[in-house]
Amino acid sequence: MQEKNICQCNTDYCCHNICDCSCCKISTPQINAPAPNFTATAYHHDEEKKIKLSDYKGRWVILFFYPADFTFVCPTELEDLAHHYEELKKLNAEILSVSTDTVYVHKAWHDTSDAIKKINFPMLADPTGNISRAYGVYIKDEGLALRGTFIIDPDGNLKTMEIHANGIGRSSKELMRKLQAAQFVSKYGDQACPANWEPGEKTLRPGMDLVGKI
Repeated sequence: MQEKNICQCNTDYCCHNICDCSCCKISTPQINAPAPNFTATAYHHDEEKKIKLSDYKGRWVILFFYPADFTFVCPTELEDLAHHYEELKKLNAEILSVSTDTVYVHKAWHDTSDAIKKINFPMLADPTGNISRAYGVYIKDEGLALRGTFIIDPDGNLKTMEIHANGIGRSSKELMRKLQAAQFVSKYGDQACPANWEPGEKTLRPGMDLVGKI
């Protein structure tokens, strides 16, 4: 019997059943709880940088997982995000894209793809899959991430999460709408945003007076 809490992982074997190491576990993050913190290497403005999620306290964070560089749906999503990046920054939000590629693959993709050249936000590398595991998007049999989108508030708490099968692309417009809704609810805690709510539209104040009237 191997001792608990001692990682026995290697390239041919995972110790998931005999140890408690985080590298072996695929977690399910919890809404309104602290988002799993991490330190990662990122490709950003043609440089290799170290980034911690905790560095972004005081700002909203959009954590955007995708399967792999040099693929098909992924560049359409990232280009769409790049087109909305300045609008999102005006909302006090930062985008952190994440895949299991290395920073060197990110650089090569940025240098060669017209779509990816438009990106100005950090592209995080997760070659170990540890960040993807912590957010419940890691595909163990493939070493890739699902399309997972997480909105984290300025206090570091998780407010929304959405996970897609990898054939289904996401919408930056809908992501921005959800960010604006999350910000509204954060500011006005006694109100809620109904379906398809857009800034400036009516909200709801949950209470007994609304029961059965909507």
